[in-house]
Amino acid sequence: MSYRETEFAPEEFYHIYNRGNSRQEIFLDTADYKRFQDLLYLANAVEPISVRNARRNGVYEVERGEQLVAIGAYCLMPNHFHILLTPLTDNAVTTFMLKVATGYAMYFNKRYTRTGSLFEGKFKSKHVIGDEYMKYLFSYIHLNPLKLKHTDWKTRILKEKDLLRQGREYQFSSYQDYVQDLRSESMILGKDHFPKFFLNPVSWEGEMREWITFPEVNT
Repeated sequence: MSYRETEFAPEEFYHIYNRGNSRQEIFLDTADYKRFQDLLYLANAVEPISVRNARRNGVYEVERGEQLVAIGAYCLMPNHFHILLTPLTDNAVTTFMLKVATGYAMYFNKRYTRTGSLFEGKFKSKHVIGDEYMKYLFSYIHLNPLKLKHTDWKTRILKEKDLLRQGREYQFSSYQDYVQDLRSESMILGKDHFPKFFLNPVSWEGEMREWITFPEVNT
């Protein structure tokens, strides 16, 4: 695998991630996860969109116009998140993440009557270089939820099919949207902007199985 810190450039790929301030949980229930997913869709527009109006009329029915980024994979965990994306215009990543983080922090602070910073500083980013690291990230992001049920899964002998099923059943990642395109949240993704690997289940399922089989390589 290979990555480096870099400026954001269109047609390049980036792993974006951040966690709660002092590692605090940033998603406390299903409504919180859903709000962040909604923002991944609604904040991905050059022109501003009213979240309140969108939620009233149907978030994923909103026409966004020109988009800022294309998202290839994401996963929301109790105290952090991962997003794999590519910018569609200059300065798009910073603009998109500012809209998402600001919108979610305002929602969270109001809902839980709190003040202060929600996230641990600015979001972090890694430039994804090479197909091998891209494939690794696809598996890493989508299988992140395994540690919620099995914190020591890498050192235990667990059935491969059970681990894949648990990853697939997790609602708050894009894994389900690669298995079937029936849920509304699939609109968050811009798969066509990513390598053909993303559209070939035989390829990415094989990569996931290898990732699970050889966990010592994926630390």
